[in-house]
Amino acid sequence: MNTRSFFFGLATGIAAAVFIQKSVSTPMYKQPESVLHKVKTLFKKEGPISGSWIEMKTQDYAKGPVVYTVYKGGITRLDDNDTQQWEFIADAKTGVILDLYLI
Repeated sequence: MNTRSFFFGLATGIAAAVFIQKSVSTPMYKQPESVLHKVKTLFKKEGPISGSWIEMKTQDYAKGPVVYTVYKGGITRLDDNDTQQWEFIADAKTGVILDLYLI
């Protein structure tokens, strides 16, 4: 084996190790838009919605002794000619709604 092949193999191995380490250590979160779409779909079953929003950055949220990484957002809808504003907290990893409340 010549020196050139050895160093090429070494460089390839190091690059692969760095790539794998980075992909394993980076948490995989759902896209905020897909979480919002899921929540909107649930609300549309009850009637039309007039507005929605979601924060694009994740936040920490403690529920009891457990700390979640979450997205916060909201839905505005009309119910019997009354405007209702709902806020939700959804797990960033799974998209599951952890908390939902009427403002």
